[in-house]
Amino acid sequence: MRSLLLFLLLTSTIEAVEPFAVEVTGNPKGQPIILIPGLSSSGAVWNDTVTHLKAKYQCHTLTLAGFAGQPRLGDSPFLLTVRDAVIKYIGDKNLKQPMIFGHSLGGHMALWIAAENPNLTGPLVIVDSLPHLGAMMSPDPASLRKQAEGMRMMIAAQSKEQYGNYIKTSGMLKSIVGDKGLPAVTEWSLQSDPVAIANAMFDLYTTDLRDAVAKVKSRTLVLASWIGYKDFTTREKTMEIYESQFVKLPNKTIKMSDSAKHFIMLDDPEWYLMQLDTFLQ
Repeated sequence: MRSLLLFLLLTSTIEAVEPFAVEVTGNPKGQPIILIPGLSSSGAVWNDTVTHLKAKYQCHTLTLAGFAGQPRLGDSPFLLTVRDAVIKYIGDKNLKQPMIFGHSLGGHMALWIAAENPNLTGPLVIVDSLPHLGAMMSPDPASLRKQAEGMRMMIAAQSKEQYGNYIKTSGMLKSIVGDKGLPAVTEWSLQSDPVAIANAMFDLYTTDLRDAVAKVKSRTLVLASWIGYKDFTTREKTMEIYESQFVKLPNKTIKMSDSAKHFIMLDDPEWYLMQLDTFLQ
């Protein structure tokens, strides 16, 4: 009896962690937009987007579990859990074909949702994301999975302090975001959970949507960048990668920035918002 009471006491303190936090702003009668940030990012990465669109649209801005101070999920598959939670959220809130904007990991998520539920979503805006990021690491699925698992174990084994030291000293973030956005992106990364990051990266690298996107019915704007990797590639080669990965996506427009790094909305907001306005019109 004592063991049973102890078990009940312990299990009663466990709280379920939501796959994301959400902030709803803008026009309550406007067409809904779901905005999904990328790895380690806060929903605040979309602040300029929301400010620009909120008079006309209803904005549902997410921050995913484990990122930017949110509690992390347990051992369930990260991307799959978030995908299903977004689909449920659309149904629970009775959102009629919401547009989905996604940056990086969020863009991958937007494509996955639209491929699984072609009639559920309105137009998509994919900001610097690919259907299969893992193909950049290895074309062989078995080798890729082995590399991704090694990466997951290495990151997950770090304490938050160790991961934070890596973020602050490696210079990695400077390759993906300009000076203006660097402080905020750094702070979000420092507030993120290494285990959540490790699990999300593993899922992202091992989930291949290149064939699945053929089922997407949504009109899609893909915004790409290359300048952050100019020491390793060219604009032409980067565009070839985007065109080859999105070749099966039916109704798409691909635009490439020549000045922004990976965080396009922070690095070149004028160009970014101009592309949005043109697409939405």
